[in-house]
Amino acid sequence: MNKTFRFLFYLKKSKINTKGKCPIYLRITIDGKRTEISVKRNITIEKWSVEANRAIGRTEDIRELNTYLDLLTTKVYQCQRDLIQDNKEVTVEVLKNRFLGIEENQKTLITIFNNHNKQVEKLVGKEFSAGTLERYKTVCKHLQEFMKYHYKVSDIPVNRIDHKYITDFEFYLKTVRDCGHSSAIKYIKNFKKIMRIALANDWIKKDPFLNYKVRLKKVEHQFLSEDEIQEMLGKDLHTERLKRIRDVFLFCCFTGLSYSDVKKLSKKNLVLLLNIGVLFKIIA
Repeated sequence: MNKTFRFLFYLKKSKINTKGKCPIYLRITIDGKRTEISVKRNITIEKWSVEANRAIGRTEDIRELNTYLDLLTTKVYQCQRDLIQDNKEVTVEVLKNRFLGIEENQKTLITIFNNHNKQVEKLVGKEFSAGTLERYKTVCKHLQEFMKYHYKVSDIPVNRIDHKYITDFEFYLKTVRDCGHSSAIKYIKNFKKIMRIALANDWIKKDPFLNYKVRLKKVEHQFLSEDEIQEMLGKDLHTERLKRIRDVFLFCCFTGLSYSDVKKLSKKNLVLLLNIGVLFKIIA
């Protein structure tokens, strides 16, 4: 049996809008652990009573708001009673899910994402690279942080993801996470694959990406001239570390290999090169 159970409505003053109104939140506390739920209503500070836990006034909109809060209060108690009758442990997370209508057997985004990542991890070196796995893990982490920041939840039923959720996530990546456009779009493409999995398994009935257009900005890649490369070859560097960095960089330039590929090279990958004097000079 729970030691404590209480809840209250309060104003989140840190999110006051341009009209001077604050969002109203429901805070549930069970055994010292608490969770918050937005009630999707706003009110000015002077029209709210902390002691009464309700709005102050006799106008129609105030009466409607207080009636709405009364209904939510009844719903919280009903959810608690239902969980007790079902012999389920009443925790803040379980009560919150019941209040929001999230059933236990519903597929949630992070659960699907984590299962996908576990499968990818087992196929690293066969069908996926370690870099691909790391990118999926990063996207999953960004989604969790986005939901905590934007919705105050740690997960969400996959069937509740819509076009707005996707555009809000893109905006979050570009502002809060300070991602460039191309990086943000690459993260969203990985997110899109998870939603395709949900669609294929009938966990969702409609693809939320249906009307979302992914556009990568064209990037003009710069390249070195022959004179610039020769200048780097003849540059007298003062430390062995800088010389090694220069040599690896030029090796990439001449071979077209990426740094990640060069990093994996070993002696067994080296073969005799004929008539390519510059490459001999670099790897000597």
